[in-house]
Amino acid sequence: MAKKQTKKVEVQEPYVEETIVVETPKPEPKPQPVIKEKSSPEDNWEMKDRMYYLRNGKSPLTYLIRGSNVHYFDEDKGYERELKYCSNQRTCFVDEMKGEERLEHIIFQNGSLFVPKNKTVLQKLLSIYHPHNGSLFIEHKPAEVAAHEVDILELEVDALMAARNLDIELAEAVMRVEIGSEVSRMSSKELKRDLLLFAKRNPSLFLELVSDDNVMLRNFGIKAVEANILKISNDQRHFSWASTDRKLFTIPFEEHPYTALAAWFKTDEGMEIYSNIEKRLN
Repeated sequence: MAKKQTKKVEVQEPYVEETIVVETPKPEPKPQPVIKEKSSPEDNWEMKDRMYYLRNGKSPLTYLIRGSNVHYFDEDKGYERELKYCSNQRTCFVDEMKGEERLEHIIFQNGSLFVPKNKTVLQKLLSIYHPHNGSLFIEHKPAEVAAHEVDILELEVDALMAARNLDIELAEAVMRVEIGSEVSRMSSKELKRDLLLFAKRNPSLFLELVSDDNVMLRNFGIKAVEANILKISNDQRHFSWASTDRKLFTIPFEEHPYTALAAWFKTDEGMEIYSNIEKRLN
């Protein structure tokens, strides 16, 4: 019996071309800009009684300020708007008024004007819109006044502390700026007393002088002239040696002689002269 032979035949699968579909990404929507509402000057308005004062300590028996024919530039609208204080209107803007306009005077008595909280229109006119606010009159703001007074007191304390710990040479230099050559005739106690009084009376100027490097150099130059080591010419144009009359330094035009001398002491030539004078003063 004949054997059947089997033959393995490999069948190739037909080639199938695959189509790849690429989706085009959809553009993301652009974020819309956030439009901020413009703030109004009347935002956060506080209902309270308010006090107004004429500036520069003026206190006439009566003083009338303009309550009409004044203008305020409205940035939101882009033009000037006429202001008027009328007792029967709910606004101080003429273009918003309705009906009869009953004009009322704005009068300061003895330099001040009290406006109760129920007169909101007048308060807003004076505090926000009136063009003379800050120049002719101001609103009394206790919190701002207190903050200003605290700053002044702290500055005074700083100046007094600095004056208390100041060495005698710098104290002399600072007081020479304030009272001139008289400081040379003062005792140490007198100098200390006047230094503390100066610091209390004008703390900002005192602290400025203490931190000024040129103060000591100016004082050094003045002492050199007083000791007849240096000499300043009669026309205030140059310094020279008092013993030989040799000119050392020409003062720049329209500059204070001792301020110019202090700056010159910082130059190479000036430093040599400074050392020479220092030895003679000691």
